[in-house]
Amino acid sequence: MSVNWALPFEERLLPADKSKLLDPKIYLELHKQTVENFKEFWAERAKELPWFKPWDRVLDDSNPPFYKWFVGAETNASWLCLDRHVASWRKNKVAIIWEGEPLDKNGKPLEIKKYTYADLYKEVNRVAYLLKTKYNLKKGDTVTIYLPMIPELPIFMLACARLGVVFNVVFAGFSSASLSDRINDSKSALLITADGFWRNGKILHLKDIADEALKTSPTIRNVIVVRRLGNKINIVEGRDAYLDDLLREVPENVYVEPTRLKSEDPLYILYTSGTTGKPKGQVHDIGGYMVLLDTTMKWAFDVRDEDVYWCTADIGWVTGHSYIVFGPLMEGVTEIIYEGSLTYPDAARWAAIIERYGVTILYTSPTAIRGWMKNPKEFYTRYNLASVRVMHSVGEPINPEAFRWFYEVVGKNRNHFGSTWWMTETGGLLTAHWAGLYTTPMKPGTNGMPLFGVDLEVVDDKGDPQRPEERGYLVIRKPWPGLSLTIWGDPQRFIQVYFSRFKNHYFWTGDYAVRDRDGYFWILGRADEVIKVAGHRLGTYELESTLIQHPAVAEAAVVGIPDEIKGEVPVAFVILRQGYTGDDKLATELNNLVRAKVGPIATLKTVIFVSKLPKTRSAKIMRRVVQAVATNRPIGDVTTLEDEASVDEVKKAYLEFLAEVEKIKSDPNNKQS
Repeated sequence: MSVNWALPFEERLLPADKSKLLDPKIYLELHKQTVENFKEFWAERAKELPWFKPWDRVLDDSNPPFYKWFVGAETNASWLCLDRHVASWRKNKVAIIWEGEPLDKNGKPLEIKKYTYADLYKEVNRVAYLLKTKYNLKKGDTVTIYLPMIPELPIFMLACARLGVVFNVVFAGFSSASLSDRINDSKSALLITADGFWRNGKILHLKDIADEALKTSPTIRNVIVVRRLGNKINIVEGRDAYLDDLLREVPENVYVEPTRLKSEDPLYILYTSGTTGKPKGQVHDIGGYMVLLDTTMKWAFDVRDEDVYWCTADIGWVTGHSYIVFGPLMEGVTEIIYEGSLTYPDAARWAAIIERYGVTILYTSPTAIRGWMKNPKEFYTRYNLASVRVMHSVGEPINPEAFRWFYEVVGKNRNHFGSTWWMTETGGLLTAHWAGLYTTPMKPGTNGMPLFGVDLEVVDDKGDPQRPEERGYLVIRKPWPGLSLTIWGDPQRFIQVYFSRFKNHYFWTGDYAVRDRDGYFWILGRADEVIKVAGHRLGTYELESTLIQHPAVAEAAVVGIPDEIKGEVPVAFVILRQGYTGDDKLATELNNLVRAKVGPIATLKTVIFVSKLPKTRSAKIMRRVVQAVATNRPIGDVTTLEDEASVDEVKKAYLEFLAEVEKIKSDPNNKQS
């Protein structure tokens, strides 16, 4: 199939009947041609957006890997998300529906706020005016935002974007030390925080944590505090001020003209919290980033004006930046922002929110789904979930069993449901089961097909492409809009971490993967989570997916522990569904299942039953914590954990197992090897 690049994209690539699935073979042929002509392809996607000034060059690749997209163009992310909607019929359309965590005695939320695009525009302009006049912030300055999931968080982000101020959002679950590290690295002079917020029915005193961080953050001169709860906090005279007090001095309908910024100017810094070393401040541009988000919002989520969209992530992570703040608001959708835990006061809170607002597009995580699977389906189907049209997952690979369960419970075996893959460094999702302008067939457990124009490949240790169904390392062979510009203040580290692993200067994702014969990618987990058993590489995801196929298993985390003979052997920590009991018989069943599905090489050293696994507040299992427990190493920073008690439980269960092993070894009558 040839491509006529003189025709609009939809006319030259898509089947006439867009309601039909796009055959994977046709998709792969079209994808190949967009990769071969990737500059032309991305230039066309960029034309979908308005610009203050168009670009002179699509891509400046003269200094790899520091790529610049749409060079010469001028734009502003706040303008793209607000001004053009306020100038249209969307002015009075609801942009954000915010729900606080607390409920009344009847189970109804005590706090609901709705912002139209006109309301949001007004508040963003007022905050931008405050930042510009009171704090003298200008293009290129940096600020740190340490806020929970409240409307003021996107408002401050959009206000900073309006001025060209580079913002650094720090997840509200991070510790004072983590906050201080990020403030100091970004050299922020202003901190924006809140007095506190609700989480799992408890008040978290955010300002107290911020005050502790400020003891070791000398660059901060001023602090703005959002009055979320009205609880008593320490206010330092001359440094701290409440936002509502400051806004009393700001005119109601003030207008701040959006700064005309270069496409390659930085929009924000977001720190990736690696397990070792200093956090890496990923810098994202404006133009390329917004083009990628516009493309993926349309193609992955099939956004329509009547949609009610809900991404369950936290804005403190890149998923929240891209698919709660900038992506949805740029498209003019109505979206949900929820303050608290998805399992408060019980595991059906998410279902209640879908029913309450008629959510049509849902973006959530596999870990959240696996957690919900612990309850019977009837626990959720008592809610009306029929409004949902499109579902996607993000954060880590989704097990086929979790895919099927959610597809049945929420999708009613008819909705589009896909798994996406991407990372902080990529800016937006790069693989999916596409639901928009074209639709690719769903395949449970995979992360779908790569985005047109993105050259994704699986390679061996030398960087040479693997054949279909051969495991290897996931790389990206050509630049794309949305790729991180650099690591803040450390360009050499950017080269070393992402572009030095392979001789061909590919972008190294750090993930282990396989591509099947249909062209679908299966992400098998982080490359550093691959267990090497007697020379055989096994992805932890493969083993966990097998375990979750057993009807007794709700969740599983598999890690490797040292073994004198095999190098490493897998150990499984398993959470059971209601009605099942963990015993030797079940452990044997699970081990046999793994041996049958993956192979004898995958034999588990042991199965340890627990009721909780250490998870972050964004619902990811912290496998490095499980690994540390299993290998008796320091656990490290666990301040992002939803429930730190889960670490103690995993540790206790593992120590009990070790004690039992020692008891068997010391028994003179024991004949086992």
